[in-house]
Amino acid sequence: MSKKRKVRVKKSGRILLVLILAVVLGVFALDYLDFSRLSEKKIIPKEKPVEKKKQPQTYQAKVFMVGDALIHWGVYNDAKKSDGSYDFKPMLEAIKPISSKYDIAYYNQETILGGASLGYSSYPMFNSPQEVGDAFIDAGFNMVSLATNHTMDKREQGVLNSVAYWKEHGDVVTSGQWSSEEEREASIAKVYEVNHIKYAFISYTIWNNGLPTPAGKSYLNNEYSDEKAAADIAKVRDQVDFVIVAMHWGTEYSFRVDNKQEEIANTLSNLGVDLIIGAHPHVIQTVESINDGKTFVVYSLGNFISDQNDVDNFTGLAFEVTLNKYVDINDQITNTVINPKAQLVYTTTTPRGGVNHDFKVVPYPQLDDSKLRGYNTYYEKYKAIVNERYPDLTWGLSGEG
Repeated sequence: MSKKRKVRVKKSGRILLVLILAVVLGVFALDYLDFSRLSEKKIIPKEKPVEKKKQPQTYQAKVFMVGDALIHWGVYNDAKKSDGSYDFKPMLEAIKPISSKYDIAYYNQETILGGASLGYSSYPMFNSPQEVGDAFIDAGFNMVSLATNHTMDKREQGVLNSVAYWKEHGDVVTSGQWSSEEEREASIAKVYEVNHIKYAFISYTIWNNGLPTPAGKSYLNNEYSDEKAAADIAKVRDQVDFVIVAMHWGTEYSFRVDNKQEEIANTLSNLGVDLIIGAHPHVIQTVESINDGKTFVVYSLGNFISDQNDVDNFTGLAFEVTLNKYVDINDQITNTVINPKAQLVYTTTTPRGGVNHDFKVVPYPQLDDSKLRGYNTYYEKYKAIVNERYPDLTWGLSGEG
């Protein structure tokens, strides 16, 4: 090979080497620059999530209550249809738009729902069609007191029939009649819940019309004693926010609260009862907050529907309270019964041939003189009775709006 050729080869080799070095250095430079840029970026630390401050919580359940379903012959005869069945729903059609709006809707089933097999009967030994219960359930009532002075009117079988009927409607809270001691114990200790509020419900009567329950079967009708109430309430008081007790007490046809009612109310309040709902007098009585606001007492709601054929007995009290549960930021709970509201209701009828027909329960504001002559005067009379111990009571129910 000539010298000239050798020089050219050497020269080409150098050029190739230079190009390779240039490429390598270029790649290195690019990587360096990228790294430099990254290293120049500011590292922003992640912000810690802001902890939300715990807020107090308030839970509420509205309770609606009415008095006695006292089903005389006139009432169930008016509900009888041509096929022999009974329909009481039209009698409640003016109340249903109100009662169906509440979380808890209570009434007192004064007469036993013993069913057709025992024969229907009126005063003094009642037995009522079970369709009465159907009508109240249809109107939204879901809590029923069963312990009354008429519970044993059809003896043990009447109670067993009644209990069986209510078991078919397991979404309705009942108390006061059971088919066994085990069933009673389970019921007393049962915790119910609505809107995050836990409550217990117990029904007692101090009257039995001289028809005591058979020996060893006191579960058939829950007759009151201080000792029994103390034992019952102790089983459930710490498990619930509110204890509600229905009391069948008082003096029949008296607007005045008697000493025994006051004595029992204070006993129950000291045992931890928050709300007492009274029945038996068949007329309305006052309401009261006792024990520094610890317990609210409705002494008597009077009759809700009956055929006692007197304005005092045809007039009943519809009442409302709110169960208020307040939980502070430290999870401390305060439970109070607040916002009591009242309305009067009246059973209208159409007399024909000396017998009442067309029974219908209506709020007093829906009355006029054709339905009850002088209804405004009666309204003021009964309001004064209810207001006696609670003059700041609000008149007009939430559910009426």
